[in-house]
Amino acid sequence: MPDTPIGPLQGIRVIDLTTVMLGPFCTQILGEMGADVIKIEPPGGDIGRWTGTYKTKGMSSAYLMKGRNKRSVVLDLKKQDAREPLKRLVQSADVFVHNIRPQAAARLGIDYQSISAWKPDIVYAAATGYGEDGPFVDKPAYDDLIQGASGLASLFGSVTGTPRYGPTVLADKTTGLFLTYSISMALFHRERTGEGQKIHVPMYEAFVGFVMNEHMQGRMYDPPVGEAGYRRMLTPHRRPFPTSDGYVCVLPYNDKHWGRFFTVAGKPELAKDPRFADQPSRSKNIDALYEIVTEIMAQRTSADWLKALEEADVPVMPMNSPEDLFDCPHLEAVGMFPEVDHPTEGKLRHIKVPVSFSKTPGGYYRHPENLGESTREALSGVGFSDDEIDALIASGAAVLRTD
Repeated sequence: MPDTPIGPLQGIRVIDLTTVMLGPFCTQILGEMGADVIKIEPPGGDIGRWTGTYKTKGMSSAYLMKGRNKRSVVLDLKKQDAREPLKRLVQSADVFVHNIRPQAAARLGIDYQSISAWKPDIVYAAATGYGEDGPFVDKPAYDDLIQGASGLASLFGSVTGTPRYGPTVLADKTTGLFLTYSISMALFHRERTGEGQKIHVPMYEAFVGFVMNEHMQGRMYDPPVGEAGYRRMLTPHRRPFPTSDGYVCVLPYNDKHWGRFFTVAGKPELAKDPRFADQPSRSKNIDALYEIVTEIMAQRTSADWLKALEEADVPVMPMNSPEDLFDCPHLEAVGMFPEVDHPTEGKLRHIKVPVSFSKTPGGYYRHPENLGESTREALSGVGFSDDEIDALIASGAAVLRTD
């Protein structure tokens, strides 16, 4: 593990006030790409420290993933004495990011006007639930709420008969990616012009845009020529196909794929069936097509199908469970789950940075820290003396690691 950041954002400092998943996922990526991420936490820590499995209190598996490559600094921003430390950290930084609702951010004095007064060229990024011009602006937003409000839970219901949320935090992580690229673009603009700016990434609108990209369909037109909803996504037969002993994921997509699939299945005549002869016809008859595929796939074992379809160059993959991923030969070959030795948590299995740069590779270079582990280091780095830091600790405005 390298001791210093080596990615394309080396030299960029990020002041990170985000919590839970959306913002920390974004700043995890920024840190992996080399940014110096100073995570400012309240005295009780980011709630993510307490979410899910843990061996040590405050060091949950969720935090160990999103807290890597970040320095933990504890400031109680509700105390006036914390204003100067925050100000100096902001003045040393390039990016300021939070996911606090607008009214609460204003009360804390971390709105754009306040932060840009300290650092005019700052890239200020706020990721909140809803757009600032709408009536929902100060409503709370969490992943489940946004999955439901965006139409995604309803789409699941259209397929299964029961609305449900995806079994991963889709809205949070998707919006976190929107936030990441927005910050990167703003940094590029600042590099060209010297100008900072405010970025606002609303979770609701970002995820509605993500979900509706392919589901606009007939509502793309004015007046509408049909309903919203992409038919192939909504057939109940679009799922891993049951085989005689398990499940296989197969997706013939173009005319050649379908011709090969029907040949392998021993039903070449289906390639000439008017319902399935070309893409427009298949789209109109997707329910019938996938129902036929379901019947066909049940006749052989998973291993038989994987071998036959791979040899025919038909897109196919096994259906893995999360546990299966640790034994996948491809993921093993690319080092998807590297092991590291954490100073307090012992041996950990991490997730590799999935993208690669030929000149400026990112990576894991700083262990996830215990709460307040870098408070003294970070404040010393922006000019506070030991006596001043001790006074901030005595007032409760700053907190050091206590264990």
